[in-house]
Amino acid sequence: MRPGLRIALLLCSVIVLGCGEPEMGNLQGLGAITVRVPAAWKSEEPSSGMRKAQYLLAKQGEDKEDATLVVFYFGPSQGGSVKANLARWFGQFQQPDGRDSEAVAQVSSREVSGMPVTLVDVSGTYAPSAMGPMAPASSPRNGYRMLAAIVESPAGSYYFKLTGPEGTVDHWSDSFSHFVDSIKEKQTGG
Repeated sequence: MRPGLRIALLLCSVIVLGCGEPEMGNLQGLGAITVRVPAAWKSEEPSSGMRKAQYLLAKQGEDKEDATLVVFYFGPSQGGSVKANLARWFGQFQQPDGRDSEAVAQVSSREVSGMPVTLVDVSGTYAPSAMGPMAPASSPRNGYRMLAAIVESPAGSYYFKLTGPEGTVDHWSDSFSHFVDSIKEKQTGG
C-alpha cells in the first residue's frame, strides 16, 4: 500500500472513531436493572429517598445551569401508569403559545433488552410541581427541555428524567439515548 494512502486511511479511521457514540463509563446496578453510565456524567448522591440514582450533566455553551438526570423506582406495580406519568410530566411544561405540552411533545415507544420503553421529548417553560413538603415547587424556568424514559421492567417501572436548559440537554441527548439503550435486566447468579 502506498504511504500516502495508508496515512489517508488512518486519518479517516481516527475521524470516524472519534465521532459517534459517547464514551460509556461504568456499569451501575439500579436494583433489578443495570445501566452503562456515560463517562462524562457526574454521579451524585440522590437528593431524596424516591430517587434511585442522580447525575449531573455539565452546562454547555451560554447556559447558566447544569442539567440533571434522575432515576425513580417505586417497586412492583408502583409509581403509576405510563399515561399518568406522561400527563404529570406534560403538566410541568408551559408552552409560549398557550398550547398543551402534550400537543407539542414527541412521544415514541421501543423495546430495550426485551422491555417496553416509552420516550418523551418536550421543551418550554419548566415549572415542576411540588412533591410534598420536603420537595416544594421551584420557580418556572424558561427555555428548558426534558428527555424522559419509562422502562417497564419485570420488577416494576423505572422512570428516567433528564431536565435542564435546552442547549445543555441538546448536547447530552445522544448520550441519554445510549444510556437508555444500555439498560438490561440484572442477571442473577446461579
